[in-house]
Amino acid sequence: MIDLRQMRQFVAVAETLNFRRAAERLNMAQPPLSTAIRRLEQELGVLLLERDNRSTRLTAAGSLFLLEVRRTLAQAERACSAARQAAAGLTGSLRIGCVDSQVGGLLPRLLRRFRTQHPYVAIELLEATPPEQLELLRQDRLDAGVLVLPIADAGDIQLDPLFEDSLVVALPLGHHLVERPTLGLADCATEPWILFAPHDGPGMYARILLSCAEAGFVPRVAQHSRQMQTTAGLVAAGLGIALMPRQYARRHAAELAWRELEGGGMPLPYALALAYREPSPCVQALREEAQVLLAPAYQDTIMDAHPSA
Repeated sequence: MIDLRQMRQFVAVAETLNFRRAAERLNMAQPPLSTAIRRLEQELGVLLLERDNRSTRLTAAGSLFLLEVRRTLAQAERACSAARQAAAGLTGSLRIGCVDSQVGGLLPRLLRRFRTQHPYVAIELLEATPPEQLELLRQDRLDAGVLVLPIADAGDIQLDPLFEDSLVVALPLGHHLVERPTLGLADCATEPWILFAPHDGPGMYARILLSCAEAGFVPRVAQHSRQMQTTAGLVAAGLGIALMPRQYARRHAAELAWRELEGGGMPLPYALALAYREPSPCVQALREEAQVLLAPAYQDTIMDAHPSA
């Protein structure tokens, strides 16, 4: 079987038509090169080069063989380059899970950075709740996910912290609690709440209910909402109050009011994490881009998510 080394040796001789110069190009001695070309011709069963004391010429078979060998070597180089790029996370595909609220928040900023550095990686987004994402990761139907902590049953799923914030109370404009500079959860005990369903984010849901229990009440849920935009709209319409990340509330100050929470168990943390099972080259590249978003300079601009995630 002819190998790539033999092909490169033949190309050097065919392009120089001089065994001495070809040997110098290949950084080898001339006699072994001459032997290699004769062995190549024997394996093919054809004469590739005509030699005499004065010159070396390609035969018709040699000219055609040179054309095909150049194509083969170029394809081999492309294959090697593709393998190196895939190993570096520069090509391939990346299936990322997210909750619908993050489509307008952290995720676009992360993907924008990733696509700039890895333009040939195909990205597929799938909206799913954290429990659904964990199951899809275990089934190898997702490569990575962006989740809201805590996750109680991560198991073999790795979690890399992305961003930390605190939850604040969002209020309708003109609400009587707006007159107070800060609030405790107990101040919200009699208010109707806009809250996500337990199965949409069991970790955060349990954390909120525990904090409310420590404040001496169980929240009276008036509406369930999965999307942050819907939650903000319901609060603005006066249908209830809600907890949301400070960064999101700050950006929607024209639509609703918000107040910091104080007292026992406060602040109520809100943290995002990158979830993955196996750190493939593309996932590793995504992790590296995510690290940039951990820099303090980005902290005021990357949050636009929903605590139900």
